[in-house]
Order: sequence, then C-alpha cells, then structure tokens
Amino acid sequence: MVNHSRDIMPELVESPPSGFTGIPLLLTAIVLTAMAAGTGWGIRGQYGHETGAMIAGTLAALTLVLLFIPNALSLNGARAAAMMASAIGIGGSMTYGQTVGLSHDHEIIGNVEAWRWGMLGLFLKGGVWIGFGGFFLGLGLGGKRYRALELTIMLAAAVALYVFGVWLINSPFDPGNKRLPFLYFSDHWQFEPDRFAAGLLKPRWEMFGGYWVALIGLVCYARVIRGDKLALRMAIVGIIAGGLGFFGGQCTQSAHAWHPEWFQDGGMLGFGASVFSRLNWWNVMETSFGVIWGSIMGFGLWLNRGLIDVKEADDHVSLSAPVEMLLACLYVSFVLVGDFGYLNPDRLPVFRTEFALSHTFEFISYWYVEVGIVLAAIPLIGIAGGRMWPYMTLLLMIAIPICGKTLRAVGFNPDNMWQPGLAWFCLVQMPLAWGIVISAWLIQKNQRHTTATFAGITLIFTSVLYFSLNSVFWAIWPFGPDVAWSQLNPNQIFNFTAMVLLVATSLLVLVTHRNITVPIGKEADS
Repeated sequence: MVNHSRDIMPELVESPPSGFTGIPLLLTAIVLTAMAAGTGWGIRGQYGHETGAMIAGTLAALTLVLLFIPNALSLNGARAAAMMASAIGIGGSMTYGQTVGLSHDHEIIGNVEAWRWGMLGLFLKGGVWIGFGGFFLGLGLGGKRYRALELTIMLAAAVALYVFGVWLINSPFDPGNKRLPFLYFSDHWQFEPDRFAAGLLKPRWEMFGGYWVALIGLVCYARVIRGDKLALRMAIVGIIAGGLGFFGGQCTQSAHAWHPEWFQDGGMLGFGASVFSRLNWWNVMETSFGVIWGSIMGFGLWLNRGLIDVKEADDHVSLSAPVEMLLACLYVSFVLVGDFGYLNPDRLPVFRTEFALSHTFEFISYWYVEVGIVLAAIPLIGIAGGRMWPYMTLLLMIAIPICGKTLRAVGFNPDNMWQPGLAWFCLVQMPLAWGIVISAWLIQKNQRHTTATFAGITLIFTSVLYFSLNSVFWAIWPFGPDVAWSQLNPNQIFNFTAMVLLVATSLLVLVTHRNITVPIGKEADS
C-alpha cells in the first residue's frame, strides 16, 4: 500500500490556520473552546461518569483541531481529537459528590476548614481529570507517532501504576474503624460526627491518587523516553485547567449556598435576582467548570502552538480493518453492559436464574466502567493504530451510550409522551445512522480531506446532536411561547448559544477551506 501522506504540498500544512492568526486566533480559541467545553460539561451532568465526560472532550477537541490544524491531513486531526475525547473520560470514575458537598452542604455551611479541604480536593481531582485530556491531545499533535503496540504497553503500565497509586495514596480505607487515608476529600466523621454516628453518613472510597500516579508515569515516559515536549506541556496545561475549573466552578455554587442574600433583591447581585432564583446551581457549577478549563486549554495550546507538528503527515495504519471492527464490537459490548446491564435483578428475571450471566454483567459493570484507564484503553489503542477508529470514536462510540441513556430516560418513562418505538427511531436509530454515514464517508475520503473538512462536519453533527439529546432528556427548549421559564432554561440558553457559535464557526472554516484538498498520486507530482 502506498503512503500518500508524503505527497502533501508544503504550503498545504503551513498556510495560516482557519483565517485566524496571532491574537485573533488566541481570542477565538479561548472563547470557542470555553463554549464547547462549557456546554459539553453542562450536558455531561445528565449522563454522568466517563461516557458523559467524553461529550465535553469531543466538542472541545474538535474545536481545537479545527482552529489550530485545519490544513493537516484529516487522519492526523481525527487522531488528536479522538485521543483527547477518550482520555477526558478517564477521570469520570472518581467520586467527587461528597467533595463538592464539603463546600456547600447546608449541614457544613460555616465550617471554613471543610470548605478549604473540599476545594483542595476539587483542585486535585479536576487537575488529574483534565490532565489526561491535555496529555493525550499533546500526544496527538506533537509529531511523535505512538503505534498501537507501544500505546498498549503504556496503558498496561498505567493500570499497574493506578493500582500502586491507590494503595499508596488512597489507603487505608476502613470507615468502620475510623481509618482513612491522609489525603481524603470526601465527607466523614470529622466534619459531621453526629450524622456519622447515626449511620446517615457513609464515606466514599476514593481513587484519585491512582490516577495521579498513572498520569505522572505516562508523562515521564512521553517526555524522557520519547522526547515529547508538547505532551508534557499540554498535560501541565490540562492539570491547571482542570484544577482551576473545578475550584472556580464550585465557587459559584458555594457562594450561593453560603451567602444566598447576595443573590436576592437588595443584595450585591440583586439586579439578577429574578434569574438567580431560577438557576440550577449544580448545573451552573458544571457549566462553569467546563468554561474555565476550556478557555485555559485554548490559551495553553495557543502558547505552545510552535510545538504542534503535523507537517510530516503520517497515515500509517497498523491495525487491519477486521481487527478494528473486532475492537469496536468489544468496546460497544462492554460499554452497553457497563452502562445498562447492571440492573436490579427484580427488573430482569433472567438474572435470578442465570447466576453466571448476572455476575459477569456485574463484573463488567464495576471493573470495566469504574476504572477509567481500562475503559479508555480500547479506544486509545484503536485510535493510535487504526484508520476507522478515530472517526468512529467521535461520531459513533461516544454517541452510543448517550443515545441509550436518553432513550432510557424518555422512551420507557410512563410520565413521558414519547412512545418507545418513536423514541428508538428518533433517539437511537436515526442519529447513529447519520453517524455511520458521515464516519464512513470521512474514512473513505480521509487521504484527500483536510482536518478543516473533517472537524467542521463532525463538530456540526456532534454539537447539534448533544444539544438535541439534552433538550429531549429534559423536555425543554430554549425559546418558544409555550415553554415555561424553569431552572433549566438559563443553562439551555447557554447551550443553544454555544451550539450556534460552534456551528457558525465550523461553516465559516468549511467555506474558507472548500477548495483545499490533499493532493495524491500524479496530481501531487505535477
């Protein structure tokens, strides 16, 4: 098979990116990535955990490659975006609800020590969460090609480091005997002794230390062994972005909890009292988290844009098509079982009779979905070594569980107007069919299309898809005479604005790059 990537004309990859350069590129990257990550993280709250976090990873990563490498080979941009989108999901298995609660639960309001400790925990957990995304984005853009076998070894080592890190940092965990790790950021008897004594408070097992050790190990390998400067720098950017994002996002919610009078008539922010009284403050925290980390990631990539290396385009594929499809089937099966198979046995009688099946589903549900590095392993290996996986990840793999969770929320809800058959068609079959068609077209044309084409089309599809699914999930739309103003509308208006901006930017880039294609064969030699 001929590798046509060497035939790309130099001016194709060196031309100014997407019409934006210098300060305009900086401002565009900050604003658009903030909007992309903000709406994605706000939507993530409805879907939760690793697969939900990948929504924000998808939108932010597509925005970054669209702006910074529009003229690169399509496969290069798809790999970088898909790696970041998959890696953002790794931190989704960390427990953080009680950590957030330390700074705003009404039982602890006024306890400054609890607030400080909780915010420190959020900084550490947010930092490692987005740090993985920054690291793998740098891995995809730094010009150091990581083959599937090498990445498999790296991820296997990361799992071992994760286990070691949990033992080192997140042990011992024996709440019954009041033995907890030194760095423990969930609620316990020190902050609420009465509730703990009454059995109303159950401390949560934490594993953030394992993720920190794993991330540090990956960064050290990439920088020391492979000399990958961008992977190191973007990991640092991601850590700062996630730490400040979770800390800053929760500041909004804790401020409202500690000082509600600020947001009421007569308070320092009383001018917006009518809006503040209707806000879903948890969703405000999530959206703010995304806005902050997205803006910092855009700024960080701009600062390090000189290290982006996609001039030596490489479309080498080490995984055959049958192997790629086998990995796809395994991943989808595991995710579906993990997200939908761990159900109450009373709802599925077969679980009471098929003991082995029940425990197999339970094993997959817990160990595969709850250990983020394991969940991300198959996608990252497929992305690194395959031609189809980068596109399928962004257009299909991430969408499948989101479509399924939306179906579960509205298609089988007796209080919802959706009929199951209509819900199946509109929420699962139709969006996934479009995802298959678009990804197949991009895969077939990947040697002639630039990242501008791939990222523009994919960003339009995904931003519209996730905005629509979120709207269906809550049965709410941003505007309309029959829509009552509720706690969800302000966030939905933000989501709608973000979608419009992302779609408009994608169309602008597509139009300005409509005549740019990757020359191959004789056409490149002429």
